[in-house]
Amino acid sequence: MKLLLLLLTVLIGGRAQFDRTVYDFGTISQADGPQTCVFTVTNTGDEPLTILSAISSCGCTNVRWTRTSLAKGEKGKIEATYTNEDGPYPFDKTITVYLSDIRKPVVLHLRGVVK
Repeated sequence: MKLLLLLLTVLIGGRAQFDRTVYDFGTISQADGPQTCVFTVTNTGDEPLTILSAISSCGCTNVRWTRTSLAKGEKGKIEATYTNEDGPYPFDKTITVYLSDIRKPVVLHLRGVVK
């Protein structure tokens, strides 16, 4: 059972708005296999916005993102899949996202507990 505990939009540099910065899977079983979530970013600026890269904190999380520039008001996605292959423990994995014309990266979190 997936549980989303924190849902808040975050405005970054007046140019990008994320639907959330934390995704909490809650308690999952190791037998459930890989778990995937999606973060959505909206271009709130006047110029095109590009997700330059999204880097996972470890090899246990695979990341894919929208590769095309986003016009004003358009949405892009960052999809993260946690492999869920290691033993039972709580986890907090990060994805560091770099956006065009925004100097400071955005850090997204995947959290949960594997049983």
